[in-house]
Amino acid sequence: MNPLCMTRWSPYIVGTLLGMLIWFTFGVAHKALGVSTNFSQAILWAEKAIVPEHAKEVPYFADYKIPTAIGWEAAIFVGLILGAFVSAQLSGDRDAEQLPELWVRRFGPSRWKAYGLAFLGGAILMYGARLAGGCTSGHGISGTLQLAVSSWAFFLSLFASGVASAFILFRKGA
Repeated sequence: MNPLCMTRWSPYIVGTLLGMLIWFTFGVAHKALGVSTNFSQAILWAEKAIVPEHAKEVPYFADYKIPTAIGWEAAIFVGLILGAFVSAQLSGDRDAEQLPELWVRRFGPSRWKAYGLAFLGGAILMYGARLAGGCTSGHGISGTLQLAVSSWAFFLSLFASGVASAFILFRKGA
C-alpha cells in the first residue's frame, strides 16, 4: 500500500523521521524547528505594507525582521497547510459533512459555532505561543531535545492540561 494514502502512520516511524528532521535543521540551519515565528513575521509584513509607521512603533516587532526571501521556515508554514490538505485528499480521511458526535452532544450542531470557537482557540494558542517564546513544535520537540527547562515546563503543562480536558470532555453521564 502507498504510505501517502494511509490514514495513519506508525508513530515510531513518524517520530524517527521527525527526529532526523530536527537534527538536520540544527546541523544545517543552526536553528530549532518551529513555526510560530512565521506568524509574527507575516503579521509584521502585512502591517508594514498597510500602516508602516505604526509597525515601527510596536515594541513587539523590534525582534522580528521580514526575511528578504522565502526561507525554509516559511516553507514549513505553507507545507503544514498544503500537506494537511493533500494528506486528507490522498487518504480519503476527510469527513467535512459532520461534526464529531461528542461536539454535537456538548455544544450543539452549529457549524459556525464550531468554526468560531476553533478560530478563537487558535488565536489564544498563538498568543500563548508567542508569550512563551515558541510553539508546540518549538518547545515540545526542539526545546525538550535541547533539555531547555522552559520547554520541559511547557511540555508537562501541555500534557497535564490535555489530561484535564479529556476528563472534562469524556466524563461519564455527559
